[in-house]
Amino acid sequence: MRKLALCSLVLLLGASCNLKEKEKASVKTYFDLAGYFENEASRLSKTKPTISKAVFINGKEEQKNISIKNWEQEFKSFIDADINKASWRGSFNVVKNGGQTTYTSHSEKIPVKKLEISLKNNRLTSIKVYITNTNDLYTSQDSLSYYPDSLYQIMKTQHIKLMESKRYRITGKFR
Repeated sequence: MRKLALCSLVLLLGASCNLKEKEKASVKTYFDLAGYFENEASRLSKTKPTISKAVFINGKEEQKNISIKNWEQEFKSFIDADINKASWRGSFNVVKNGGQTTYTSHSEKIPVKKLEISLKNNRLTSIKVYITNTNDLYTSQDSLSYYPDSLYQIMKTQHIKLMESKRYRITGKFR
């Protein structure tokens, strides 16, 4: 009986520690970019706004008025740029100036170099993300901008050694 009680106590303590670890993992050190865009995707899926979407690839342009079917996929670049990865804790310098908060990292291992969050009257007015990926064969630079209910833009420049650079821009304007 004592062994059973002891085993039960050990299991309870283990489960309790595991819950506390999960709670710590879910605590966001920095602005919750992924959570913000997941909420935006949900909100926009319900309101179904019409978007004037323009795609520019190496100087060629295509533009259409569309209704986005999968906002989470549309915001994938923003969601993937979330800086709250456990291994990145403490890697960003945070500067708050009025309604703007800027997160910067100079680590070569972290592709997100800067995240800027602007607020006016406690409402988010813009998000800007700057990403750089570099290795021996490949370099890419991304600039992501979002202005709620107004515009979002993804600009990318890629260069693969021994090939020409590629540039593209996706702009979505809310109508």
